[in-house]
Amino acid sequence: MNFKEALNIEDLHAVARRRLPRIAYEFLAGGVEEGVTLAANRAAFQRVRFLPRTLVDVSGRSQKTAVFDKSFDCPFGIAPTGAAGLYCFEADVALARAARRMNVPFVLSTASFVAMERVAREAGGTLWFQLYMSKDLGTAERLATRALEAGFEALVLTTDIPVAGNREYNRRNRFEVPFRLSAGNMLDGLLHPRWLAGVFLRTLAASGVPRFQNMDVNAGGRIISPTLTQFRMRREALNWEDFAWLRRLWPKKLLVKGILTVEDAQLAAQHGADGIFVSNHGGRQLDGAPAPIEVLPQIADAVGERLAVMADSGFRRGSDIVKALALGADMVFLGRAPLYGAAAGGEEGVVRALDILKLEVERVMALIGCDSIEKLGPEYLHFDDGPRVEAPPAVSEVRRMKAEG
Repeated sequence: MNFKEALNIEDLHAVARRRLPRIAYEFLAGGVEEGVTLAANRAAFQRVRFLPRTLVDVSGRSQKTAVFDKSFDCPFGIAPTGAAGLYCFEADVALARAARRMNVPFVLSTASFVAMERVAREAGGTLWFQLYMSKDLGTAERLATRALEAGFEALVLTTDIPVAGNREYNRRNRFEVPFRLSAGNMLDGLLHPRWLAGVFLRTLAASGVPRFQNMDVNAGGRIISPTLTQFRMRREALNWEDFAWLRRLWPKKLLVKGILTVEDAQLAAQHGADGIFVSNHGGRQLDGAPAPIEVLPQIADAVGERLAVMADSGFRRGSDIVKALALGADMVFLGRAPLYGAAAGGEEGVVRALDILKLEVERVMALIGCDSIEKLGPEYLHFDDGPRVEAPPAVSEVRRMKAEG
């Protein structure tokens, strides 16, 4: 199947699986340990059903969404994804360009193979930078300064990684950055010639062995790409005082990613965050964590009037996005879905993934009888028995208040 023929994200997933060697595919699609949280992220959506209204004029429906006083054409954006350059040549540029074309935000990962300055210069659009931070505050300050000078509009601090998740497939595949090929991986690469020539060898020719380009681990102004071990150093010592330090340093919008409890959402608000990401890292950190959709309503109810509430992890359909919006999210961010598009067709494949989701959101809105994102609320939902997903009150009213400032 050609990516242009894909009818849904799973079609793009199937193309990506065929084109990628195992080391790249498992890093993209895998979770941790038994995959409990990875599966729960999808299963949780099945417990939330729609209550459609009928004979409603939806001929003029719109999914335009305002976040931080900026209007977007869709209620979703592209989440930060590390090592995206494994899936297509200079994937971070391709992802950012696709986001600009679709007028949605793009969050660049610290663990990108392309320098943030190049992404800003060559892609443009609404760019946010996701920060992995350790107790080395000097490194964090240099990264934040680079992002500010490059024109990034928001900083997203990812906090759910005090230690690395137990991704056993990475150890089996001998995955590491800078990227190295074992005999088994070399053979697998040869069995995937399109990936080998179009991604790995092309990257090798253009910029050398794939490595992280958005980390500065020395004080001399020279960018040094660290190993994964260096990358993970001293994160377990971070606390809210470090976030307060970052809040004083960063003059633009600042968000916390990795929130799964009301208590942490309230702490983020108390420490000056502008927004949060309700996220379990795509099921890639703690196996047994709740699905974001299960805890989103309580969190949105507690802080939705004070903070922009984003959600990620497990979203594959437009219906998933609409459910999250009705439960209090201001915007949804997607990681694997656009990466499947990138692996299947580069920048055009990412656009295809985003367009599929846009069309699905539009169709669902028509079928439930809702003509604008602003009006979405829990009155459009029904909840099955099982682990409870409680609906917050007055979601649409809070969204209207935010839009009015």
